[in-house]
Amino acid sequence: MKSKKLGMIILILCILGLVAYNIACPGTGADDSMVYATIWSLLPPIIAIILALITKEVYSSLFVGIITGALLYSNFNLEKMMNSMLFNEDGGMVYKLADSWNVGILIFLVLLGILVAMMNKAGGSSAFGRWASKHIKTRVGAQLATMALGVLIFVDDYFNCLTVGSVMRPVTDRHKVSRAKLAYLIDATAAPICIIAPISSWAAAVTSSVPEELGINGFTVFLQTIPYNLYAFLTLSMIIILTVFKMDFGPMKKHEINAIAGDLFTTKDRAYDESNEDAGNKKARVADLIIPVAVLIFTCIMGMVYTGGFFDGVDFITAFGDADASVGLVIGGFITLLFTFIYYMLRDVLTFNEFADCIPEGFKAMVAPILILTLAWTLSGMTGLLGAKVYVGELVAGSASGFQGFLPMVVFMIAAFLAFATGTSWGTFGILIPIVLGVFPSGQMMVISIASCLAGAVCGDHCSPISDTTIMASAGAHCNHVNHVSTQLPYALFCAVMCMIGYGIVGVCNLVGALSISWIALPITIVLMVIVLFFLRGKVGKEAE
Repeated sequence: MKSKKLGMIILILCILGLVAYNIACPGTGADDSMVYATIWSLLPPIIAIILALITKEVYSSLFVGIITGALLYSNFNLEKMMNSMLFNEDGGMVYKLADSWNVGILIFLVLLGILVAMMNKAGGSSAFGRWASKHIKTRVGAQLATMALGVLIFVDDYFNCLTVGSVMRPVTDRHKVSRAKLAYLIDATAAPICIIAPISSWAAAVTSSVPEELGINGFTVFLQTIPYNLYAFLTLSMIIILTVFKMDFGPMKKHEINAIAGDLFTTKDRAYDESNEDAGNKKARVADLIIPVAVLIFTCIMGMVYTGGFFDGVDFITAFGDADASVGLVIGGFITLLFTFIYYMLRDVLTFNEFADCIPEGFKAMVAPILILTLAWTLSGMTGLLGAKVYVGELVAGSASGFQGFLPMVVFMIAAFLAFATGTSWGTFGILIPIVLGVFPSGQMMVISIASCLAGAVCGDHCSPISDTTIMASAGAHCNHVNHVSTQLPYALFCAVMCMIGYGIVGVCNLVGALSISWIALPITIVLMVIVLFFLRGKVGKEAE
């Protein structure tokens, strides 16, 4: 309560101070911001992140960050600040919500919310829970099953987060896995899996980030980067080690101990209404959950390749590379919703009135992530208007020539910071990949440097509380968003340090002329990670069953 009061007092004082400044020294209203492409352009997301961690309240923190960005962009002119925040074509909230790609994601969220409500109402989730209780006997099994499902759903990170959460939440609840740990498992098998999956929306984004005028096949480059994406493989390895050997550290340890004692949430906040879940329909079978999920996976894949021209004669890989993930997911979600309705009606596990009730229930379940996404997109738009990406890009380009041997390590750090501050992986590697190609137009160092850029982007995205996937993971697990961020951050930062060491090894191999053995960086860092984790286990103690 003291933190929240302090945050509100700081907010009120900042607003009063800015109003007084505007009255005493009115802004010029110039088209160019005074802080464009300077270090001050990173101030809005930094303020939002710090406030969220202090106050434990994400909505007002994001809003304060947006106001800060709009004030900086408008040179403290209040009239221009309001217009920029709401109506700027490149970053305003209204235009962010009018963007067809963003609206597609929001519609997919609502469709998935309705689908989950239908599965709960029909009893599919409870039937799967009963089946899982017979076959998944331990907490370790529940966590490994969550990871396995996350790995299997590699098509898209949004789809991954929400599907894995809705399917595995009853199972992990039954085995007393904390919601924070579930959110971490979902988040750690979303973007890290998509970034090493050749058939995914992320592969398409990376492919499109490689400039065509260079004559380089973007998809081929993406395939070559997979073995050098240290963050993805280290994150997956860490999940297995933490789960099998029952070791946790940092805030996550507290959440897990509380979950074993019966409190899955630790904090009092309940961001999601679960009163209608686990209907317990005795007619329900496991197939009532498995079949809709399988149809959703198939239709989403088909929807994505459809948008890429697959049914017009384009080959599958090219169609996936040219796919519009937003449109494809909406098509897949809508077809699955219709199929599931008909299937449940034929199975006589859902009436038409119950289906009608699921529509507002599904929408209400997604109000929290929709609101957070809207604010996060607007904050990202304000950061873009201030030229944060330009500033970071120029910083990398200016120092790249002096760090060519250790460029992968430098690029990893810059990409992680930029993705953390802006909450977007795709925007990060869209800025940095052309810069990397300017330093290394070809060869193995080009591949390794692009891989480090992708790894850093995913790492920053993983850490950032304003990242889409972080928000989706919280939504999928029905976990308080700040709880998810605070418990996941130590794990993500630990993997980031291991990545730094790994890319440092690559730099040493390059300096001594042994770049051909740079593949040893991955096994060395995995072994080092295991050693450090067991050292931490000895320090903090083993989790008590």
